[in-house]
Amino acid sequence: MSEYILEARDIVKTFPGVKALDGVDLKVRRGETHAVVGENGAGKSTLMMVLTGVYRPDSGSIVLDGREMAFSSPQEAVRHGISIVYQELSLVPSLSVAENIFANRQPVNGIGAIDKNELNRRAREYLALFDLECIDPSTLVKNLNPANQQVVEILKAISTDPSVLILDEPTSSLTEIESKRLFDNIRTLTGRGLACLYISHHLSEIFEIASTVTILRDGRFVCDASVADIDEDFLVTNMVGRTITDIYGVRPDPASLGAPRFELRTLSRKGAFSDVSLIVRAKEIVGLAGLVGAGRTELGRAVFGAEPPHSGEMLLDGKEISPQSPGTAIALGIGYLTEDRKTQGLFLDFPIRANLAANRLSSLSKGPFVSEALVDEATERAIRDYRIAAGGAKKSVRTLSGGNQQKVLLGAWIGIEPRLLIVDEPTRGVDVGARSEIYGFLRALAARGTAILMISSDLTEILGMSDRIYVMKSGHIAGELEGGTATEESVIALATGAAGGECEA
Repeated sequence: MSEYILEARDIVKTFPGVKALDGVDLKVRRGETHAVVGENGAGKSTLMMVLTGVYRPDSGSIVLDGREMAFSSPQEAVRHGISIVYQELSLVPSLSVAENIFANRQPVNGIGAIDKNELNRRAREYLALFDLECIDPSTLVKNLNPANQQVVEILKAISTDPSVLILDEPTSSLTEIESKRLFDNIRTLTGRGLACLYISHHLSEIFEIASTVTILRDGRFVCDASVADIDEDFLVTNMVGRTITDIYGVRPDPASLGAPRFELRTLSRKGAFSDVSLIVRAKEIVGLAGLVGAGRTELGRAVFGAEPPHSGEMLLDGKEISPQSPGTAIALGIGYLTEDRKTQGLFLDFPIRANLAANRLSSLSKGPFVSEALVDEATERAIRDYRIAAGGAKKSVRTLSGGNQQKVLLGAWIGIEPRLLIVDEPTRGVDVGARSEIYGFLRALAARGTAILMISSDLTEILGMSDRIYVMKSGHIAGELEGGTATEESVIALATGAAGGECEA
């Protein structure tokens, strides 16, 4: 029996004008969690699609359990024991948990009808693997929180009894606590002999869950390493080909921060949050932490006028405001970088120049007409200042990497010269190189006087970037911490309180 359950040998895959994979090797042992890391565009996703039969390699071979394979489809890969959970969930919201787990594989009775009792019984067995016996298998997936939807997606993959499970950015919608619970479940699965291929931009996760890591750069294999023998600097240097230090920048002296720029007083919105009071000073980055469902995003959307509050006060530079729409918020100097750039933040099929101009057309106009010259000038400046790798201002945003899409979105909001900028998950799905740049842009914006409210599920990000931190729990502010002295433990303690709540839908 081979030491390795899965091998990719000298894989080459070319698309028109691009060699996505150039002689990539990968060796995965039985019962291990093996991380694959690299910047956006390094070839991680392409390699996973080759392994799962979405793409056929131009050359090279895939060896599964000692046998060379040539998958013609994802279904064939699943039949041979390779399952994948993509970052974008593939669940059907209107179907139940059980129906999603066993989609197209439901047990039937003697007359060929779906046996719902057996279907729900099998679903309960899988939910028990993740200590979620309290979730009714007949619950519609749309009624679950994002963390439990992620669990259902994973259960759907492992219900095919794979020997290799591929997880692509599995914690992108999870909080720190929910991520740790996922890691416990991955350890349970690998303890039973399953091999897990783990892809993540969160490098701290690699050290928590993986035993081996493969590093890719520009479609090429860089190296394999035992996680026990390396540190984060090693990962970063080999991923980007250069040394990156002080990724979060330098926190300013508190004495250099300005007067209160933005203030909430007992702000409430029924069913979302209540009695929220906070202050963000000019030049200050204030973090807003909490579990999924704590009300952080709802609060940001209320401030931006997307879902106005029902009561309470908002003050900007000491004057009471009441934005009833995003348009009125923008006119007041409030920007909002959404957590979901693809569906809520960008016009994916429009060019970069249109996306950079969309939220500030009035400032790029002469009289009643938009000035093409002003738009071109602003676009060229943004592409240069934010180092957007695009190949031209008329390039469709859809064609850009995740990091460059996020830079376009950030550039668009910085372009309105906001007095207050709300950034919701500002580096979700972004590689370490682009992440470092985005942090630098936010630091520079704050230094120019903008107040920044940063919503993030990434505790490392919250602790590294925030001058102060508010923690939300169940729609309320649970406490306030100083950025320089806060710890993961202190944030988690406020976010969870004394109650458990692991099985909340």
